[in-house]
Amino acid sequence: MEAAMANQRTSEMTYSRTYDTVAFDVRDDTVMLFFAVTTTRGDIEDYLLLMRTESNGPDSALYLEINEQQFAGQDIIKAAHCTDNMLTLELAEPAAALNGAEGIVLTFTQTQENRVAFARGIIDVLGDTLTGAHA
Repeated sequence: MEAAMANQRTSEMTYSRTYDTVAFDVRDDTVMLFFAVTTTRGDIEDYLLLMRTESNGPDSALYLEINEQQFAGQDIIKAAHCTDNMLTLELAEPAAALNGAEGIVLTFTQTQENRVAFARGIIDVLGDTLTGAHA
């Protein structure tokens, strides 16, 4: 519960999130990168989902969901940058639902499983919004 509460802190410009689990999945024409805070029993306490449909076509759409609150649109994320275990999402416009935040900074626990899932999904999901990356 403390981790979920810590994720609610916002600044004027950036909404920060910290997760212990990262997963990548492909289903039909959809690729997903899932970040979660889990309890010791494995329950999901807090999550953020990035999802792209028809990732190789001109009609691809990007979706962002945070704890059942959905944001959608091809232009929702203007740019993304990742370094090691941190992903910064620059939003195309301030998100009123996130107290006007213009960006989201995600950090995740550096486990082998998380790194593999992140590496497998980051390009497929964020595509041309990814402006830079360092491993």
